[in-house]
Amino acid sequence: MNYETYSKIEEYMLSCMRDGAHDEQHIYRVLHYAAELAQDYKVDIDVLIASALLHDIGRNAQFKNPQADHAIVGSKMAYAYLTSIGWSAVKADIVRKCVRTHRYRKNSEPESIEAKILFDADKLDATGTIGVARTLAYKGIVAEPLYSLDENGRVLDGSKDDTASFFQEYNFKLKNVYGKFYTERAKIIAEERKAACVNFYENMLKEVRTTYEMGTEYLQKYLGYAHDY
Repeated sequence: MNYETYSKIEEYMLSCMRDGAHDEQHIYRVLHYAAELAQDYKVDIDVLIASALLHDIGRNAQFKNPQADHAIVGSKMAYAYLTSIGWSAVKADIVRKCVRTHRYRKNSEPESIEAKILFDADKLDATGTIGVARTLAYKGIVAEPLYSLDENGRVLDGSKDDTASFFQEYNFKLKNVYGKFYTERAKIIAEERKAACVNFYENMLKEVRTTYEMGTEYLQKYLGYAHDY
């Protein structure tokens, strides 16, 4: 891929990005991860670069309509854009399939090596401290809480909680993503980052539970005194 083509695709990507947790810096990190992972494989670098740049261009559609799947929407957008700038239908379709299968939440498995590298590169950005930071940022954007409480006011750890929260997302995705990689290099990078993510969650859970437990005890004491008075 020459610089002119790269710049065109990059410009189109930038025009599509609206989500602070899936912004252009996320795209560039995924692109950089993909470039590193590709060193161990024979890949179509044009397809890989285009797929990395375009994999989240459907995010705005999903943000506007939560029922939409940004991977499906984005795959169609990527195909339409690439063919409009002169890419062959065959090559653009490979990119389409890469974008379509990059999501963690879908059962559609990536097939080509380019699709597997894209999947791994995107998931690496959900590991370690960057994964925690991006999840917290997204929860703020969509106005979801850090955690939820049971009927007795106890902080839930998110493991059996259907209510969307940071703790719920940690148990659904952040702690499980480490076993989902296809490439060996991605597995190594992810494993190196795992402890930071686990420690953050465990420390935060301990902090908020202690705050509620101690605070409730003291509050009941104060209210009891106030009632007796």
